[in-house]
Amino acid sequence: MSTTNTTRADLTVDAGTTSLLRFATAGSVDDGKSTLVGRLLHDSKSVLADQLEAVEHASRKRGQEAPDLALLTDGLRAEREQGITIDVAYRYFATPRRRFILADTPGHVQYTRNMVTGASTAELAVVLVDARNGVVEQTRRHAAVAALLRVPHVVLAVNKMDLVDYQESVFAAIAEEFTAYAGSLGVPEITAIPISALAGDNVVSPSAHMDWYGGPTVLEHLETVPVVADPSDDPARFPVQYVIRPQTAEHPDYRGYAGQIASGVLRVGDAVTVLPSGRTSTVEGIDTLGQSVDVAWAPQSVTLRLADDIDVSRGDLIAPAAAAPSVTQDVEATVCHVADRPLAVGQRVLLKHTTRTVKAIVKEIPSRLTLDDLSQHPAPGELVANDIGRIVVRTAAPLALDAYADSRRTGSFLLIDPSDGTTLTAGMAGTAFTEATADPAPEGATDDEGWDF
Repeated sequence: MSTTNTTRADLTVDAGTTSLLRFATAGSVDDGKSTLVGRLLHDSKSVLADQLEAVEHASRKRGQEAPDLALLTDGLRAEREQGITIDVAYRYFATPRRRFILADTPGHVQYTRNMVTGASTAELAVVLVDARNGVVEQTRRHAAVAALLRVPHVVLAVNKMDLVDYQESVFAAIAEEFTAYAGSLGVPEITAIPISALAGDNVVSPSAHMDWYGGPTVLEHLETVPVVADPSDDPARFPVQYVIRPQTAEHPDYRGYAGQIASGVLRVGDAVTVLPSGRTSTVEGIDTLGQSVDVAWAPQSVTLRLADDIDVSRGDLIAPAAAAPSVTQDVEATVCHVADRPLAVGQRVLLKHTTRTVKAIVKEIPSRLTLDDLSQHPAPGELVANDIGRIVVRTAAPLALDAYADSRRTGSFLLIDPSDGTTLTAGMAGTAFTEATADPAPEGATDDEGWDF
């Protein structure tokens, strides 16, 4: 194999045409989320002729003279018939400056879980507010969810400015109220933009009706917001997905560990720890795309070769020896329950973290969050669909987790129903971990169904 040398400069991706922005839209019912997304697609020339024709046909059937651009994202028949968004609609488009994956999420309270799904991988969230109504309860809910999911950039789009005569004072009051509230929740960056999605003001092109506004349009902000970070800033995390042992005459002793680097940078010669076993070794080689390299970084998919012949299998996590995460069997986390069936104390589940899946039991549900006023309802006993709460889970085997605040990738997990594989709950690990010790199990180490704890 050939070897490629990589410098530190190669670790920084150009924030131009090669960059990708994942963003989600959220807002109350009828605030115009889907219309905004449709306007973005239409005015950025990202709509195919047959798509526009289908929207025009559906609009005429509903008695509308002009095409309803919201139908570009309301793809389900039930959505088109009701005129509402009831599922997360993903769309892919690009401009000369950047590529985009957008998630148009529902505004109804009962679809809070859908916003969690759409925003969980987003680097930016667009929260819409109707200029006539201002900040309402659902606006505060969406700000809270964005803060909970650590979305780094939030855009407040004050929509329907045409219906308030484009008054600067209306926009300024809403922007001040939302910024103060979201800032108190810990949202790191908030950008407020006055728009009319229906008329196209400040969506793709600057508005002629709001000369008092000197900031970017929505698309301009989406194209220029910084989303590419230096991977060297984060500790390396490498979940092992597959063990490669070809055992051929050409490579009789080859042993590699394949997967995608979740964060950070790995270099040949790095001292690493394999978790949860705690065994240490050194990175002997890094293979990618048929060649050997001396350095690799997130989110590249690579195969690592270690200097020592130690036991490494799928689900293990390889991390720098000097910056390895804690190993625990007691996971305290904030979760959003996404299934229709409740999650109850004592329930047996599977916990999936990166490439590792282990048996677990829900030991406690200390509280449920009331998003209306951010108060905690203590000891609810169970969580139902769309609930956000705190839980404590005991796992059958140790896990290497980061705090979600430090890593959205290695600090998140799913709880799964072991009987049918249904996803029950999306979890964000907290920092209250208990280190795994020589006595990790409570009384009753094995129950009558073979669940070891």
